[in-house]
Amino acid sequence: MTAVVACAKSGKKGQQPRLRADALRNRERLIAAARETMVEFGPEVPLDEIARRAGVGNATLYRHFADRPELIHHVTLSVMSRTADRAESALAEESDAFQALRRFVHAAVEERIGALCPLLSDGVDRDHPDLIAARERLEAAVEAVMGAARDSGQLRTDIAVGDLMVAITQLTRPLPGNSCTNFDQFVHRHLQLFLDGLQAPARSELPGAAATLDDLRRRS
Repeated sequence: MTAVVACAKSGKKGQQPRLRADALRNRERLIAAARETMVEFGPEVPLDEIARRAGVGNATLYRHFADRPELIHHVTLSVMSRTADRAESALAEESDAFQALRRFVHAAVEERIGALCPLLSDGVDRDHPDLIAARERLEAAVEAVMGAARDSGQLRTDIAVGDLMVAITQLTRPLPGNSCTNFDQFVHRHLQLFLDGLQAPARSELPGAAATLDDLRRRS
């Protein structure tokens, strides 16, 4: 998910006009279909396949997105927005701060950030205003979840948002090939092991310093 946070490179996308309800539904279906097909087939998946998966015609796709870079831009925005939504909901709805962190980490898997980050990192403009705003909202939402867990005394103090995002990205990245048929089952098991290691008191001293998202962007 720095993945999606730090992996935000192509821009020329401005404000979108207000859409009718049916047009908005088609747009959302296209973005969802693009997200899933890019995970399955890579960022060069034919646009025809994305339209087919969304249940619309090619003309509808091109009415919403002029080209592939514009579509990738909006897929990235969608993933960042939905991930921020999940962080904010977890914090608002869970009475236990560390449970909110657990809920967010497991929910982030559903956005496929581990698979999408490598695919999208070369296709978006990190300095586009929309992406900056989405990134800032996502960072704030995740930091709020971690801050609450830290303040409750349940989260070890030697990690930062960058550590969490890198771990989620690495642990949710699909294995090459089709040899692991129940990959999602293992993802959640391994995330649970990782989360247990985040709890205070710390069982060991970590090498190096806690990584912020700014650290990750400077290194990318």
